[in-house]
Amino acid sequence: MAKNSIKQIEEDENRIIKELSNNSNKSINEIAKKCGFSRQKVWRIIKNLESDKTIWGYVAVTNEEKIGKKHFVVLIKRSSLPLDRKMIDKIVKRELDKESETIGVEILTSSYVNGIYDWVICLMAKDIKDAKRFCENLNRTFEGYISEIHLLEDMFSAKKCGIQNPEIEKLTKFFNL
Repeated sequence: MAKNSIKQIEEDENRIIKELSNNSNKSINEIAKKCGFSRQKVWRIIKNLESDKTIWGYVAVTNEEKIGKKHFVVLIKRSSLPLDRKMIDKIVKRELDKESETIGVEILTSSYVNGIYDWVICLMAKDIKDAKRFCENLNRTFEGYISEIHLLEDMFSAKKCGIQNPEIEKLTKFFNL
């Protein structure tokens, strides 16, 4: 197989993506050594993955408790009312993100899904009160378009963004309450 074949390029990209997914803080030299590639090849592949939007960005996986926050999941079921252009623009322009910041809520993930629910939002807030205020604001913003909202508090994350919680032993204490 030719070194430049599409299959080989995809395999090389996937090896680098795997390394970045395990720890995006790794240096290009560390990734190159782990994958057996030159530093230049790793740099070029990463730049290509960023420019074609395969890689959207990089994040730190944090312990919310240590930064005075809690993690919540919001499950949303849409009503049968079709979205109009105004609502679609609100969603695309990410107006909800801007509004949530004013009440101290950070949206971590916002996904439109297929199944029982239509939209799943993961967020960080100081407490349940702020998370509920976010849900009330969400209901007002999309009035008539939402039939159900369920707010869940994440009690213990064993794994986030593919990273195992370094304090996983605390899960034992959680179950022994």
